[in-house]
Amino acid sequence: MIDAIKHNLLVGIKLLSTIDDTQYTDTSVKPYHASIGSHMRHILDIFACIFEGLEDGHIDFTARKRNPLAERSAGVGIAYFEQILEKLETLKGADFDQIINVSDDLGLGMVTAKYTLAAALIQAHSHAMHHFASLGYIVTELGIDLPHEDFGFNPTTPRDVA
Repeated sequence: MIDAIKHNLLVGIKLLSTIDDTQYTDTSVKPYHASIGSHMRHILDIFACIFEGLEDGHIDFTARKRNPLAERSAGVGIAYFEQILEKLETLKGADFDQIINVSDDLGLGMVTAKYTLAAALIQAHSHAMHHFASLGYIVTELGIDLPHEDFGFNPTTPRDVA
């Protein structure tokens, strides 16, 4: 599981390695006017919440750091990716069946549920792939080449559409 998540997150680094800070912070693409940087920071904040909550067994997805530097500098974004990748590596050999409490605000207030560590990581990964799909649209609209032909595609997305 860790290798698959790392493999997919490395594509984010590949994208950031090919753009400058002006492209990284561009908010001109409609309809949401979100930058590549804001998506990348958000993706990584979700993973960071997992690592923040592991020690006490309570992950709070509303406790995101929202570091503005990670949104404004592709270099800082790359460093944030590398930090998350290092932390993922430390989970190799972890008990992925361990039960943790996960909290989030679903729009009508906080909800807490019991997850396994594996379920929390799968959710963070799926969330990242969802944002990569949005990023694929933004990147294309900005005239930037996608870093990989599968960028933004969930591995379960059918390829033969007839």
